[in-house]
Amino acid sequence: MYLKKTFRKETGRTYLVIAKKVRNPDTGVYSDTTVESIGYLDELMEQYPDPISHFQEVALKMTEGEKVERKSTMEIDMNEELPTDFNGWKNFGYAAILKVYHELELHRFLNNKARHQGFEYNTNSIMTLLVVERILLPGSKLKAFEGKDRYFERFDFSLHDVYRSLSHFSAIAKDAQRHINERIVACYGRDTSIVYYDVTNFYFEIDKEDDLRKRGVSKEKRRDPIVQMGLAMDADGLPLYYELFPGNILDKQTFRSVIGEVRRNYDTGRIIVVADMGIITGDNIYYLIGDEKRKKPLNGYVFGFSVRGGAGKFKRYVLDPNGYLDKNGEPADESAEFKMKSRLIPREISVTMASGKTETKTIHEKQVVFWSKKYADKAKAERESAVRKAIAMVNDPRKYNQASSYGAAKYVKNMEFDKKTGEVILADKKLSLDSDKIREEELFDGFYSIATSEMEMSDQEIISAYRGLWEIEETFSIAKGDLGARPVYVSLKDHINAHFLSCFIALVIMRILQKQTGRRFSCERIVDCLNKIVCVNSHDNVYRFAYRSEISDAIGKAFGIDFTKKWLRLGEIKNKIAQSKK
Repeated sequence: MYLKKTFRKETGRTYLVIAKKVRNPDTGVYSDTTVESIGYLDELMEQYPDPISHFQEVALKMTEGEKVERKSTMEIDMNEELPTDFNGWKNFGYAAILKVYHELELHRFLNNKARHQGFEYNTNSIMTLLVVERILLPGSKLKAFEGKDRYFERFDFSLHDVYRSLSHFSAIAKDAQRHINERIVACYGRDTSIVYYDVTNFYFEIDKEDDLRKRGVSKEKRRDPIVQMGLAMDADGLPLYYELFPGNILDKQTFRSVIGEVRRNYDTGRIIVVADMGIITGDNIYYLIGDEKRKKPLNGYVFGFSVRGGAGKFKRYVLDPNGYLDKNGEPADESAEFKMKSRLIPREISVTMASGKTETKTIHEKQVVFWSKKYADKAKAERESAVRKAIAMVNDPRKYNQASSYGAAKYVKNMEFDKKTGEVILADKKLSLDSDKIREEELFDGFYSIATSEMEMSDQEIISAYRGLWEIEETFSIAKGDLGARPVYVSLKDHINAHFLSCFIALVIMRILQKQTGRRFSCERIVDCLNKIVCVNSHDNVYRFAYRSEISDAIGKAFGIDFTKKWLRLGEIKNKIAQSKK
């Protein structure tokens, strides 16, 4: 504390107060707060020979008194025993999750949606628990409920209430995503000039299919029924919108539904959609660019497509060394570790019209081809591993099935599998290594090709946009791994949708935590950090902390939460939690 002198122009007099610096938890900025008002200096001079020195000493004593007050003496009984089934640890790291949750105003949204519904439980409280647990300790709804005592929250609901709330969450899932988008735009900003799109699936350990859970092409090569998820993501890697589809729906069939929702309800303006080759169809391209007679496409695309699956004429263009440039725009020589070239070409696509008839349309697009030594070396190493397995399969095919031979079976001639069991069919044809296929693949190691509607974008810009797809692949990896979105432990359709809504919210919060800390830390490291910010009640509602790191400091600085103290009283902890909800 210190003596503060303020000259007031309106009176021409100096006013004294005892003040101290207080840190705003939201902004991290320190400002003066008045502790005690003293009076005008001219009047105080009639009472004290030197009022300035006198009240400076008073301020010093008040500071020392506050320090003494902060000190606490604890008597420890070394024979004291813990109560049966006692766990005194409490998590405090979840305050950072609450901060983002409330910046997104999900509490307001959920409370508004529950109004007039007659629920006997608090839906916002339930979603808060589901999201916090999904980030910190992902598991089933039962596991989340059992973990509710780990936090400084009053989770006053039953497990039955949790399951009853899922139907409600399913019904408001689309509105929730639109609300989250609006809050991201308001709080953090959104760049939707480029929209990334991809599809993944989630398996269910069940035998029978239903309307949603169908057997399809599983990303994990499993035979379990799956649910398809189409996900759109903005240029900064923040999720935009997801939609669920039956497991037997092809990736390309999900595109217009998801991108259509984004275009209609997310105020994006013109977008360039970046996606991989599984999405490319004439219908999807035409849906984006509109009538071919337009001077500029309605929207744009940057789509990857297969070099090895291309026509012979295209493959010859790829392998022709003429026209390749290095990163500096100079002709690439044999020592270059990266090279690229492009051309403008017309292409015919088949489009299904509103009448149901198929018409051939001519579009003009830019083809960009690039080669990277790093990717070539990676492809070579991966193939060498697969070829070793293929050789082992030729020598003893009984040891393998369709799942265990994934990635290697394509290099074995005459290899067949039973469609029902996945077992190897030992026919009369002799198995042998497909050396021709191996040699052909070697030719195209490190080559990638991109088709785009954006003629004015440079080759470097197009390649950079396409490489951003790794963000959405990482996002799926986070959802499946760090957030434990699979396997799914609920079975009803609306419960499944509610599960993925909580996963989506958790994913958005994780991405914002990364964004606001400068993308310096992986999701895994952030989750590990938040789980370690725990405390234990040592004595009379005084809690002891035992963890601090570079990551906890970065999170605390970004969100105005002080994670540096070793000791805090319960009241101080609750005050910090309350501040995180503002």
